[in-house]
Amino acid sequence: MQKFLSTLFTIIIFTTLSATAEPVVYNTVTGKVHKPACASAKKCTKNCIKIERKDAYNKGGVPCKQCGG
Repeated sequence: MQKFLSTLFTIIIFTTLSATAEPVVYNTVTGKVHKPACASAKKCTKNCIKIERKDAYNKGGVPCKQCGG
């Protein structure tokens, strides 16, 4: 039982860390957050930077309506 709980805990921690370290494209002017494969992210060159998802939302970012950022 203890090994099962330890394994479950490890999986939860790994999943959480993976989700927060996901790179996104953040538009510094509009505040929109895009997934890298989003058509809007591919068009954005001048005002966009690649940062971690959590950092984009900490800066006040809002999800793109097309991809959900």
